[in-house]
Amino acid sequence: METNNLVLNRFFTQNVFQELINNNENTTYGTIVRRYASDANGKNNGEIISKIYNFMSKSYRNEYFFQNTLLNKLLLGRHSVNTTTALTQIPIGKSKADFILINGKAVVYEIKSELDSFERLNTQLRDYYKAFSHVCVVTSESNFDKLFNILYGTPVGICVLTKRDTISKSLKKDMIEDNSRLDYLSIFKVLHKSEYESIIKQYFGKLPITSQVFYYDECFSMFSQIPIWEAYAMFIEQLKKRNHIVRSKIEKVPYELKSLIYFSSPSSQDLINLDNFLKNKFRG
Repeated sequence: METNNLVLNRFFTQNVFQELINNNENTTYGTIVRRYASDANGKNNGEIISKIYNFMSKSYRNEYFFQNTLLNKLLLGRHSVNTTTALTQIPIGKSKADFILINGKAVVYEIKSELDSFERLNTQLRDYYKAFSHVCVVTSESNFDKLFNILYGTPVGICVLTKRDTISKSLKKDMIEDNSRLDYLSIFKVLHKSEYESIIKQYFGKLPITSQVFYYDECFSMFSQIPIWEAYAMFIEQLKKRNHIVRSKIEKVPYELKSLIYFSSPSSQDLINLDNFLKNKFRG
């Protein structure tokens, strides 16, 4: 059954939803509706998506489901979009951070759902600690004991998404801050050009004067002269400026789609189109 459900991994993606809100139809969506919402006739798209998401909650909690739960429970539930930033799929070394939440500190959340193996976990954690000092693995109740044994004695935290789709207060392992592995190059590569220029100008009061060919290397050379903890603090401040969305806009988005819409940096027109699509009846 899991193999049959793989089509759901393609559903909650930027490409599919851009096509849906612009054209009101998409091949992947049509396939999924026929498979998971057989009584779709007469229902609007919002109702259908809610039914599909409910199926996922019971039978196929994939990476998107975990990520969306984290965004709803942590960013929107505990914090505020005005003071907290979430990032996703940030390349660090040979890995990509599933979910990063930046408030007073930055935390990398690595998702290991019931559908994932722990095969690459050690490599991923090693990469994350080169650019961030707090790391937590998010997993299911069934994986907790195994993961706790793997991570025992390490600074890595664990949080559990329960069968009721809440974050457990009892099944957990607290994170411990670890700055010992922070690496200048790994941090620098996460930054956009405007971000590392802002850091360099803030610290040195100037940018390097050199040819375009050597500009990147000169910027990194200057960046690596900043004491690592100061460089890290300024790095976090730059990341925190990304992905800002007005709370009133995200509040109008259905629970099932909040992560998808938050990370798409939607325009006002996108949100209008989304609202229209959700209200429209399914066109099978």
